[in-house]
Amino acid sequence: MMKKNLFFIVSILLIGLFQKGNSQNKADAILGTWLTGTGKGKVKIEKIGEKYHGKIVWLRDPKNPDGTPKVDKNNPDPALQKRPLMGLRVLRDFVYVGDNKWEEGKIYDPENGKDYSCILTLIDENTLNVRGYIGFSLIGRTQVWKRQAQ
Repeated sequence: MMKKNLFFIVSILLIGLFQKGNSQNKADAILGTWLTGTGKGKVKIEKIGEKYHGKIVWLRDPKNPDGTPKVDKNNPDPALQKRPLMGLRVLRDFVYVGDNKWEEGKIYDPENGKDYSCILTLIDENTLNVRGYIGFSLIGRTQVWKRQAQ
């Protein structure tokens, strides 16, 4: 009887560890570099602590006509208008909620200088739906991002 109980307890612990590891693998499936829906940039999604963030790592047109690097000129905060777009964190604080979705984060649009609530949904290994919205997720815009080779 004691051996059966011990076997049962060990089995439950192993199953729990496997499920936690499997869930973590799904959560990390979003990591990598993604071409934005407009094709104007690439965003690298990384995990920092328990949250997921993304920064610009490539721009189709990284420089202004005068040769200077593009900056966050549309930001409403004058103190931030001179920060470079390259390396700018545009995805912040996403949490994996299961079912291939990351929520509770924000997306920053450097073209208009605004932050939006956002939901990221991994459609398949190489396709990410990025839905930015104000208030309700029904009122927003979705872009399809494509995974890029490292």
